[in-house]
Amino acid sequence: MNIIIVGCGKVGRSLVEQLSSENHDISIVDPKAYVVQSMVDMYDVFGIVGNGASYNVLTEVGVEEADLLIAVTNSDELNLLCCLIAKKAGKCATIARVSNPVYFDEINFIKEEMGISMIINPELAAASEMSRILRIPTAMEINSFAKGKVELLKFVLRKSSILNGMKMKEIGERMRGEVLVCAVERQKDVFIPSGDFVLQENDRISIVASPRSASKFFQKIGVQMNPVRNVMIVGGSKTAYYLSKKLLRIGISVKIIDKDFDRCEELSVLLPKAVIIHGNGSDQEVLLEEGLLETDAFVALTNFDEENVFLSLFVKGQTPAKLITKVKRVSYNHIIDGLDLGSLIYPEYITAQYIVQYVRAKQNSIGSNIENLYKIVDGKAEALEFHIEEHAPVIGIPLQILPLRDQILICSINRNGTVKIPTGQDMIQVGDTVIVVTTKTGLHDISDILKKE
Repeated sequence: MNIIIVGCGKVGRSLVEQLSSENHDISIVDPKAYVVQSMVDMYDVFGIVGNGASYNVLTEVGVEEADLLIAVTNSDELNLLCCLIAKKAGKCATIARVSNPVYFDEINFIKEEMGISMIINPELAAASEMSRILRIPTAMEINSFAKGKVELLKFVLRKSSILNGMKMKEIGERMRGEVLVCAVERQKDVFIPSGDFVLQENDRISIVASPRSASKFFQKIGVQMNPVRNVMIVGGSKTAYYLSKKLLRIGISVKIIDKDFDRCEELSVLLPKAVIIHGNGSDQEVLLEEGLLETDAFVALTNFDEENVFLSLFVKGQTPAKLITKVKRVSYNHIIDGLDLGSLIYPEYITAQYIVQYVRAKQNSIGSNIENLYKIVDGKAEALEFHIEEHAPVIGIPLQILPLRDQILICSINRNGTVKIPTGQDMIQVGDTVIVVTTKTGLHDISDILKKE
């Protein structure tokens, strides 16, 4: 696809990195010359220095031939204007980043009236991810497929777990096909495990199951499923606002600590059911005085990665509360991952993932369509949901004799709303949705999971 990306901040850079690796023709627009030059040198893309809302700039970058324009600058209004001009000038599909809560209740109107294909809100996307995690505190990460009927959950294997030292095939026998282990992270390595693969302490394990089966699984392996009743949030950002709205709606108490008095007053009006504290959330005494030791979950949402990391490290030493840590700079993830900071949330990365998912789904595909795509295990693997259409080469063949490529696992088959963890004898049929986990990137069609003759 011919794609134009306006804005080369964290989201734009992540998009360029992911989409250029999938052989799309990428053009970028940014007002900073040094940013454009570094992106051109690093990713071999075409770049223009200028304002993405300028008709002349968009014409120069090839908007008339573009299939898609993605506007992800830090200005909502500029992003919307870029999309409007692109629609008029080139008639391409458009995606806009819009994060101001002022537009929250108007998003559908804006999208329909301006003809925008997709509007993405990084802060809202991050809040949605956090609220899913807090629903099952044991999980570090949760992704949903098949309209919520299937979930992919990641958790850390502790030394005391009955799974420690167990082979994959033994887990299958004990769980009776209700849960499938689809990926294992061990230090810097990622495995799509075979039946003889042995789990070890501190492995980060990703499983596929229905929500009900996942709950049963955690109970069987002795993991406490204590529900979150109250949450302490440090930092009164947009993300904190969106997260609080979601938590309050499901009956979870929320306390927000922020050192900006004006923001505290604003939040008090926006979130009348939340407790808003004016204070320095980085002060350990303030946290303890405000009930840190009694809280079920702690979320570090300041604007500084270092502050969030140190806050979570302190809280980790004080209480077993569920931890969620927001991190902006994805480039440091290899360092931060080793600190055991609970669930790490990268808002810009989540935003890029949603957009890449849209791009994959938009591509023409013979035999099947990608309905969902998630980058998992810190971007080292992907979980894809394919809709199986007529003439797909996987139909009617027992899975055990399908010539699958290496490092590919078929995890789930959803047939008419009934979800099944498949065995070797199961066969895929027309109309099924199938979840595939792989360490190979760039799959566009269900046929891509098969070995090439």
